[in-house]
Amino acid sequence: VLDDLQRNPRPPGGKKLVGATGYRVRMGDYRILYTIDDATSVVRVYRIGHRREIYR
Repeated sequence: VLDDLQRNPRPPGGKKLVGATGYRVRMGDYRILYTIDDATSVVRVYRIGHRREIYR
C-alpha cells in the first residue's frame, strides 16, 4: 500500500480528512494517515494504526 501511495497519493479509496489536514487510506482494519506536499511531490505518512484507535 505504501508503494502505491508513492505512485498515486490520491487513490480511488483514499479520502480527505474532515477537520484535519491530510488524507487517509484503508488497509483492512488499519488506516494510514498522510499528507501530500504537491510543491515537492512528497507524501508524508504520519500515522498507521487500527481503525478503532487511529482517530483518537
